Amino acid sequence: MSQEEVISLEGISKCYKQYAHPIDRLKELILPTHSRATEFWALRNVDLSINQGETLGIIGRNGSGKSTLLQIIVGTLTPTSGQLQVKGRISALLELGSGFNIEFTGRQNVFFNGRLLGLEQDEIEKRFDEIAAFADIGHFIDQPVKTYSSGMFVRLAFAVAINVDPDILIVDEALAVGDEAFQRKCFSRIRGFREQGKTILFVSHAASSIIELCSRSILVDRGEIILSGSPKLIIAKYHKLLYCPNDQIDTFREEIKQLNRSEENSLANATLMGDSEAPSLQLLNNHQAKESKIVKKLEPFYDPHLKPESSVFYITRGAEISDPYLTTLEGDKVNHLVRGEEYIYHYTVNFSEDAYQVRFGMLIKTISGFFLGGAASHPINKMIEFIPANTTAKVEFKFTCLLLPGVYFLNNGVLGLIDGEECYLHRCVDILMFRVQSEEELIATQTVDFLIEPNVSLCLEQCKIIA
Repeated sequence: MSQEEVISLEGISKCYKQYAHPIDRLKELILPTHSRATEFWALRNVDLSINQGETLGIIGRNGSGKSTLLQIIVGTLTPTSGQLQVKGRISALLELGSGFNIEFTGRQNVFFNGRLLGLEQDEIEKRFDEIAAFADIGHFIDQPVKTYSSGMFVRLAFAVAINVDPDILIVDEALAVGDEAFQRKCFSRIRGFREQGKTILFVSHAASSIIELCSRSILVDRGEIILSGSPKLIIAKYHKLLYCPNDQIDTFREEIKQLNRSEENSLANATLMGDSEAPSLQLLNNHQAKESKIVKKLEPFYDPHLKPESSVFYITRGAEISDPYLTTLEGDKVNHLVRGEEYIYHYTVNFSEDAYQVRFGMLIKTISGFFLGGAASHPINKMIEFIPANTTAKVEFKFTCLLLPGVYFLNNGVLGLIDGEECYLHRCVDILMFRVQSEEELIATQTVDFLIEPNVSLCLEQCKIIA
């Protein structure tokens, strides 16, 4: 990662004046020596340095100053005091639809926003088809934006933001509006930006997304950056602050700020992998019994509209994967699963050339792209030695769905030996998506079910029983 500083904030503050009555603003203009306003400091003396290639997670309670900070970096707000330096083209997805004229069509807004972001007309024309394809809103691209749903709005806004080839990408919670397939496509593109060495500022209340995507994070509270460090450390302290009793918040804030000042920060960043406060993948789950105690019996089923939009296909090297699908053990095709039941992941591989030392694989991941787990068909010391050309392989992976309700994505791949090295003969990323259905009486949390059976014993003499 380059260490070149691309964003620098020194002593940045932002003050808003609040008036009890509209007429007070006019009176103050006439008599400026007599202030009639109450000052509200959205930001106070913020110092922040961001290097090229960093993915910075920004988290904090509602009203903490996150959006104000981003708007100052983007240039849509002017700070009351302090110095700001930004190197490179910024593309920002802030408030839903910011920068869009709702009377214009989607096409007109693409060109309008492209010019605002510094592109020439011919550059926008060259990129328009890619923008429209990513947004995938069909004929609505030529309809007024005021007719769009919130999901269509964010599709087009994100498509424009990422296709102007920015040096710095800023995303503020907007992805929460899109559906799961679109969110996965966006996260995939964000990861691609990160791999290209772009700088990303990512605001989200989703702890797992911050931890999975970001290389560093900051905790913003009451207009101050009270802690900077590893995403895991920041999320742990953020959640503790979020649920801290009101009469203890000030004390805990000072503890956090002291940690930020101390040399213990670097130690905490390195050792927090075992911090029990961190909720990234706490995986605190409950399996009340092997026999499900769900009030309403759920049944798996297939929805033809549940399809990924982020699929990526590797170049074939003598083998090609086709026909991926999920079934129950009875052979019924499904993509809405029930927790705790068994399923089979199928796909076909056609070999057009001889293949050596072959094995097959599958992988399950979250919407944000976090690898949850998978399997290979054979261990590395027992691979299939030879598969001749014109052979078809039917591949099946049976698994128990130990995932909690949510949407997940599947990869598949076939590996073989080429020039003495194991490599992908073909691979498909995000080739399938499936949903684990919600349950009415589920008390488990997070992502994976570890079949935990809790037990709580009460000493009735010392407890009040609430009816």
